[in-house]
Amino acid sequence: MSASATPSAYAAPRFTGPRLLGAIIDLDGTMIDTADDFTAGLNGMLAQIDAAETSREEVMGYVGKGSEHLIRSVLAPRFEAAHAQDRFDEALAIYQEEYAKINGRHTRLYPEVEAGLKALREAGLRLACVTNKPHRFAVELLQQYGLLSYFELVLGGDSLPRKKPDPLPMLTACAELKVSPEATVAIGDSENDALAGRAAGMATLTVPYGYNHGQSVQTIKSDGIVASLLEAAKAIATHNSTTS
Repeated sequence: MSASATPSAYAAPRFTGPRLLGAIIDLDGTMIDTADDFTAGLNGMLAQIDAAETSREEVMGYVGKGSEHLIRSVLAPRFEAAHAQDRFDEALAIYQEEYAKINGRHTRLYPEVEAGLKALREAGLRLACVTNKPHRFAVELLQQYGLLSYFELVLGGDSLPRKKPDPLPMLTACAELKVSPEATVAIGDSENDALAGRAAGMATLTVPYGYNHGQSVQTIKSDGIVASLLEAAKAIATHNSTTS
């Protein structure tokens, strides 16, 4: 199945747990296509350290594990290992400055995101956005697209001591939402999202159009692939209608 497949091409998710009361949703690659922002920020940084430019295609393989991983990944093929480590702190600082200048400038909202969030809220689910993106950048981006009000909580990659795929951000979000992990679904585009959700004891859904570290979405072990957040909301509503 390709990422461009129609909704009917994906088997309906099969949830085995109780009624779902909360949803924890990823940001980059799930709600907003930010790959061109990452590319622009990285190229601004690379120009200042006299290194070769990167591309959207290269960057898509690195996105999803936080800024530190992104910088280490882009430095690795451009410098010898020891030199890359020596340049890391400088590169990260420059990148954060460059990204702050363009956050949201080269992005687009994926189809049916706002309709999906609205449907989830109307179905009574409590929503949190959990991302490995730095918190301030995540909040700015959600505000830009008018999505921030749908979420009771936003956790970034710098909000807690550990990031996804560690379950800590997911468990923290559940505690803040006052919803048990077993009654929560994690929705994202990458293996990191599914790993974090499963480790926390949650149901998991995957959207097919994001990044997934450059790997096929079919490699992700989740409770199903949904073509959009609106399709996710429909699948959850179907499950809830048949669960006491």
